[in-house]
Amino acid sequence: MVKKIRAAITGLGMSVPQKVLTNQDFEKFLDTSDEWITQRTGIKSRRIVQNGQTTATLGTQAAREALAFAGLEANQLDMIICATITPEMPFPATACFIQQALEVKDIPAFDISAACSGFIYGLTIGSQFIQNNIYRRVLVIGAETLSRFTDYQDRSSCILFGDGAGAAVLEATDDDRGVLYSVMKTDGAGWDFIHVPGGGSRSPAGEQTIAARQHYIKMRGRDVYKFAVEKMQWLLGDCMAKCNLKADDIDLVVPHQVNIRIIESAASKMHLPMDKFFINIDKYGNTSAASVPIALKEAHQAGRIGPGSVVLLVAFGAGLTWAGAVVRF
Repeated sequence: MVKKIRAAITGLGMSVPQKVLTNQDFEKFLDTSDEWITQRTGIKSRRIVQNGQTTATLGTQAAREALAFAGLEANQLDMIICATITPEMPFPATACFIQQALEVKDIPAFDISAACSGFIYGLTIGSQFIQNNIYRRVLVIGAETLSRFTDYQDRSSCILFGDGAGAAVLEATDDDRGVLYSVMKTDGAGWDFIHVPGGGSRSPAGEQTIAARQHYIKMRGRDVYKFAVEKMQWLLGDCMAKCNLKADDIDLVVPHQVNIRIIESAASKMHLPMDKFFINIDKYGNTSAASVPIALKEAHQAGRIGPGSVVLLVAFGAGLTWAGAVVRF
């Protein structure tokens, strides 16, 4: 009997800037307070890039840490996937810059743009190449510098976003580890829930788009909140049903770190205790595609994930996109 090939996560890495932007810092130039931000989001601070730091530099650092964790050299990789909505430049792909920095040649390297769901989209794509026996080792990165696109005059949104990168190495295995299930969904009708209107072919960069501050994130906060609660609940239910999992079978849920109230609401509706969820939004805010891999890395460091752990990954973001995965470590 031929054993089924799966994609196992064998390495994890992360990189966040040293500069910390706290809620108290916002009090200096916005009509807000630490108490207001904390109660509504769960965020206490976020990391912000400084001169010389970019999406690619953060992604490269996270990639190197994930490779070291896996005991691999970069030249052993078969593919690099970078999930980002804050790329190094419109083109070429940020993955190309990371590939160059890792000194790897002659392998595919490309970006995917699925916003906060990006890492799970990348995980799904990478695992498919492995399961179909095309590649053996795939590097998946989620990297963002959201501060470059954050409007610090917009009181409702600027408090949410931070910068960072996370990475995972996927390797082929024929044991019971690996990605057991994944799901990806999109509803393009909700594109305007959260978007950056300027700079693309619809509204090319120019004096008017700059004056209108169209190169910053625009968000319909209440609509995003309702969407996120609904889809997080759906993702948890779908992943559990497809893998025949009950609450006791789940060792940890690693959600996109978007808002503590969204996570608490979905957990309550699914009758899952909050101690099943890994939370680090208080330290980093919303880091979009970097959110899930950063949380995965920190969950492992904290001893929340170990051999045999069954982990649910769930995320949702601009697009509108949502994605989930069940992984056995």
